[in-house]
Amino acid sequence: MVHWVSDSEDSDKFEWDSDEEDAVSFNAAGSGSSALASTNIDAPGPSTRVANGNGKAGPSASAVQEYVDMGFPEEMVLKAMKDNGDNGADSLIELLLTYKAIGNDPSLENGSASHCDPQAAKDSDDDDNLENWDDDDAGGRNRGPTFDESDDEDFLHEMSQIDGKVDYLVKMGFPEDEVNMAVTRCGQDASISVLVDSIYASQTAGGCCGNSSDHEDNSYGGRKKGRPMEGNKRKRKRFGGQAQGSRGPLDGSDDESMRLPKPMVGFNLPNGLRSANRSLPGPAIGPPYFYYENVALAPKGVWTKISRFLFDIEPEFVDSKFFCAAARKRGYIHNLPLVTRSPLLPLPPKTIFEAFPRTKKWWPSWDPRRQFNCLQTCVASAKLTERIRLALTNSEDPPPVRVQKYVLEECRKWNLVWVGLNKVAPLEPDEMEFLLGFPKDHTRGISRTERYRSLGNSFQVDTVAYHLSVLKDMFPHGMNVLSLFSGIGGAEVALHRLGIRMNYVISVEKSEVNRTILKSWWDQTQTGKLIEISDVQTLTSEKIEAYIRRIGGFDLVIGGSPCNNLAGSNRHHRDGLEGEHSALFFHYFRILGDVKAIMARL
Repeated sequence: MVHWVSDSEDSDKFEWDSDEEDAVSFNAAGSGSSALASTNIDAPGPSTRVANGNGKAGPSASAVQEYVDMGFPEEMVLKAMKDNGDNGADSLIELLLTYKAIGNDPSLENGSASHCDPQAAKDSDDDDNLENWDDDDAGGRNRGPTFDESDDEDFLHEMSQIDGKVDYLVKMGFPEDEVNMAVTRCGQDASISVLVDSIYASQTAGGCCGNSSDHEDNSYGGRKKGRPMEGNKRKRKRFGGQAQGSRGPLDGSDDESMRLPKPMVGFNLPNGLRSANRSLPGPAIGPPYFYYENVALAPKGVWTKISRFLFDIEPEFVDSKFFCAAARKRGYIHNLPLVTRSPLLPLPPKTIFEAFPRTKKWWPSWDPRRQFNCLQTCVASAKLTERIRLALTNSEDPPPVRVQKYVLEECRKWNLVWVGLNKVAPLEPDEMEFLLGFPKDHTRGISRTERYRSLGNSFQVDTVAYHLSVLKDMFPHGMNVLSLFSGIGGAEVALHRLGIRMNYVISVEKSEVNRTILKSWWDQTQTGKLIEISDVQTLTSEKIEAYIRRIGGFDLVIGGSPCNNLAGSNRHHRDGLEGEHSALFFHYFRILGDVKAIMARL
């Protein structure tokens, strides 16, 4: 996607980044690594599938490699793709996670003989090596055992699979005795989803809610506590299963919208507006603490899905207009405490006139704006502002309603300010820095176009700092941070302004421009160590473990993956988490899981 600021005649129709539902999206909310498409393996066509010897479709090497890059063994990916059939990318990811949790098949761990040579699939420029991927006997070679072929497995391996399922369900929060009873009822070969439904069916029959109601009871997202059947539906949606003996599929799906609060004030604000308590599910409790951000007005079902992958934690939806003079509707999922929060001081101005008092002199009485809309990655052209000037100059004072309506529409869309008689202009980069909570000249030294793009993709520092403020007293000697999709360092600036020392920061950011901005700020303000990585896909489990051993673990994993395919106005590529860029969310999920698992093991 090309990012630019144009002076062309049609620039006022240009696509821009926004979290407003009627706007047009321009770029990501935070840059990430090279695009990882969450490939839909059902999609026909030679780029996705290759016909095998039976005329059936097998996965392309590129499709397989994308999931291998996410940390799954190649043979496991092939097996999951076959078993998943036409259920889509989301179902495939959950199946891979289940396989990885159980992870006992010797064909996947020990590299036993198979009809497909994994190395050949990697090294080949075509997909010929995958032609016979689902034959029972290719070329006279017998296939190694898979998850569905247990006839040749001995008793010990069979028991290890059972233990793996039990451990997996216990980690999800189910009581071990109930899990064992479900295995007895459903059999040792029962799938995870069948076992989950069996546990819930037993709990419902006994009037017990089990551990499914660990979540807080509040108005965010519409979840309610203490009703067993709602917990059943939630878990069934997660695993795609159905209780044995049930008469048909349950109502509801992952496409259900998560209800956004009005006003969008999160769990609490500095002025005391709204207060909420919550109890986190056991697996979500640190270490480390984690914090994830993205646009609030995402496509239907996206936040439900994000929450489901991040321990079913309730998102905290906040509009930054409660912290500064510009709106920025964002959702945050985190395991931070909610008490002892404190705002950054001095408090930033919350109206346009407080932030830029010089504009008041020229502000017409018929322009009712007191705050800006979400700050974007591009700005209005000079030709547009000239058209507005001419329309006002050629009108009486006050101008006709139709002229007022036209001018106000453009001013709201482009966040224009009054800088003279009948004269409007876009915000300058340093004014955007001020509104977003960054120090003066934070992005200075790069082109104006790059400054607008980088700032439009950043955190609003005061909002994020309010949430992170609970960490100050917890880490008096400093902390180690894994910063994913760092952008221009919004998280780092927030921690610095809170007075929290950063001993180590591992920063992952694709944009060289953004890395330059962060490095320059770091060298001027910090004494800790900054380690930069350019591609989130290269941060493997092995590298994570090496960093953890080197620095002693991470205290915070923070970041917001790209919103290109989520922003409210991306009419052409608003594909949700399956989109080319926004699928990078799954790397946040993968890396967080690796960090938690490695730190728990070491």
